[in-house]
Amino acid sequence: MTRMSIAERRSALVAAALRVIAEQGVHAATTRAISAEADMPQASFHYAFESRDELMREVVRHVVEREESSILPAIAPQSAPENMRDALRSGLRHYFAGVTSDPDHERAMFELALYSQRTSGPERLAARQYASYFELAEASLRSAEQLVGARWTVPIDEVAKVLVGFTDGLTTTWLATHDDEAAHRFIDVAADAVARLSEPVSPSETTHDEPSASLASGARA
Repeated sequence: MTRMSIAERRSALVAAALRVIAEQGVHAATTRAISAEADMPQASFHYAFESRDELMREVVRHVVEREESSILPAIAPQSAPENMRDALRSGLRHYFAGVTSDPDHERAMFELALYSQRTSGPERLAARQYASYFELAEASLRSAEQLVGARWTVPIDEVAKVLVGFTDGLTTTWLATHDDEAAHRFIDVAADAVARLSEPVSPSETTHDEPSASLASGARA
């Protein structure tokens, strides 16, 4: 095996841990199983991490960093939507496409969220994980206001939590059923429900700022 730096070894073990978690669950992510998945001797594990707990904390940090730049999609499609419902529907469909393209990643995400909540050390990482989702949702919702000429009638941080709740429900249900048609019906209902928390504004009230980059360029890799 080619000699690896500590950084390369850590990265390989994190990637291997995510694969094991996605396929078999956190309980199966032993140092032996992770080392085997990474194609390295178990003894090599301890050159990179002091313990399994340290690795798991790194895995959760890795997931959070990835999600900070990719979890919630842009609400704006290539052609601007006419109203808030269309913007939300477009964004949720974009998000769902990401879920279906990498279900193992999504499965690992939920496994890790539960692990973080149940384990004494990493619980603050679980809170950070969802705080990042709420922040991304809020940024997209603010951009949607400008894009379609609307405003939220309840505090936007509450709308963001509702949107994240819908994405969680969409993801967990699809992972259990793989029912694409039901998922698209869910998206329509979710878009309707969240859009009702907004109202149009008159042209004189609409700001003329360009939509933010996070909305215009897309946020899910």
